[in-house]
Amino acid sequence: MAIQTSRATRGMATAPHSLASESAVAVLREGGNAIEAMIAAAATASVVYPHMNGIGGDAFWLVHEPGKPVTTIDACGPAAMAASREWYAAHAVTAIPTRGPLAANTVAGTIAGWGLAHQMSGIRFGGRLPLSRLLADAIHYAAHGHAVTHSYTNTTATKLAEIRDQPGFAARFMPDGDVPLPGSLMKQGKIAATLSRIASAGTDDFYRGELAASIAADLKALGSPVSAADLAAYQAVERPPVYLAHSRGTLYNMAPPTQGMVSLAILGIADRLGLESVPADSAGYLHRMVEATKQAFFMRDRHVTDPKYMTVDPQSLLTPAEMDRRAACVDLGRALGWPAPQPPADTVWIGVVDSAGRAVSFIQSIYHEFGSGVVLDGTGINWQNRGASFSLDPAALNTLEPGRKPFHTLNPAMAHLSDGRVMVYGTMGGEGQPQTQAAVFTRHVVYGQDLQAAVSAPRWLLGRTWGQATQSLKVESRFDPSLIEWLRAMGHEVEVYGAFDETMGHAGAIVAHPGGVIEGASDPRSDGAAIGW
Repeated sequence: MAIQTSRATRGMATAPHSLASESAVAVLREGGNAIEAMIAAAATASVVYPHMNGIGGDAFWLVHEPGKPVTTIDACGPAAMAASREWYAAHAVTAIPTRGPLAANTVAGTIAGWGLAHQMSGIRFGGRLPLSRLLADAIHYAAHGHAVTHSYTNTTATKLAEIRDQPGFAARFMPDGDVPLPGSLMKQGKIAATLSRIASAGTDDFYRGELAASIAADLKALGSPVSAADLAAYQAVERPPVYLAHSRGTLYNMAPPTQGMVSLAILGIADRLGLESVPADSAGYLHRMVEATKQAFFMRDRHVTDPKYMTVDPQSLLTPAEMDRRAACVDLGRALGWPAPQPPADTVWIGVVDSAGRAVSFIQSIYHEFGSGVVLDGTGINWQNRGASFSLDPAALNTLEPGRKPFHTLNPAMAHLSDGRVMVYGTMGGEGQPQTQAAVFTRHVVYGQDLQAAVSAPRWLLGRTWGQATQSLKVESRFDPSLIEWLRAMGHEVEVYGAFDETMGHAGAIVAHPGGVIEGASDPRSDGAAIGW
């Protein structure tokens, strides 16, 4: 278990798998910048943690350069142009399934995001490392094998009944006919070849080249609505972030269609609930954070969707007046009723800071464990099921429309603190992402806890994640039993989970101090590491 905060001066990376962190730091040591290091880490993570993410999914980037405005990369793929409510009706479907070819209904944006980030690195950061170098570790681990993790084995076994019969799944993820055991060597030859093609031909090949032709042909043969034209039309885009004026600095996150404004809203509302008047990790602290979460989720469920379909400016939901109004709705003595939550998600968050102070907060995902479960024969890509978040109800906020972007739980976070520190932080975990971000930020920044302690400390989660059916307030067993009973007395429906339960996500954080010291933390619930140089 990680106990001590990692510290360095020339760079830092943290990821939920240690090999991804190692890939990033190796690039930094070769003179690469934070973006180049992140591409390397993301590629490695897509291979060694394939139940959580992959190149058949989406990604989001939050990028800081000293003295420049924070910017983001939106690598979220839209629904296929053939994917409509009428199309699903013609297939006798009344709700979009979470598995199978009909769940693979959106373009995968991750690789386009890598491409745009690589361009940004060269133009703005003077990056010189080619994709062939940045993808080298990932290609090696895919071709020659990597050790299977307990997380992979446990997740595969748990979800096996619903995914083992999906096209191509067993061939890639159970090559010997059974769930691979922890520590066994797993090779992914087709993914190695696909990544090698991207390294030599460029990321554009995924959308408009030989890879695109193979991908489109396989998707069509399987019955997915995603076409060659959908792939060819896709481009990742650079966009401004949403931000929050907090008492400790300015906080940044991704704009819709992600729930980034929710992560900021939780912290903005909690900032007005007198956190300093209650001890860290007390019942009063947890109650305030959970009730702030409910208010932020009310906002999300009313407003957040593809920005082209939103009726309000997302930034208007984060004004001081709106935060004041939401905070006034919180009863410090009683729990408010809880709304219906969104589905779970599986993801990796990675952070990198380089020697020039440039920082990246990054997240990529295939939505549910193994995405749609569909693996394309020609490329070995397992395609995401992010479009399962669409509704077939025409009156729903996130109703399916051709070309519409799906709602995303993904959101990488960043903070410019008033004392000059820059913090990148995040986690996987669907509903839990904004809650864990709020826990790590408040523990470290508001209460002054050591960064690793803030990540390792017992956590809570309101709602569902990782396929959990209950909407309860889940807490780890390391919380004091008297605190748990107090929460129940306040009206919270509390479930107690394991001491370091993977349900609570895989968090991480890096803090760059103005004096040059960089701190990093990794989640003991994951297979990760915070590695400095």
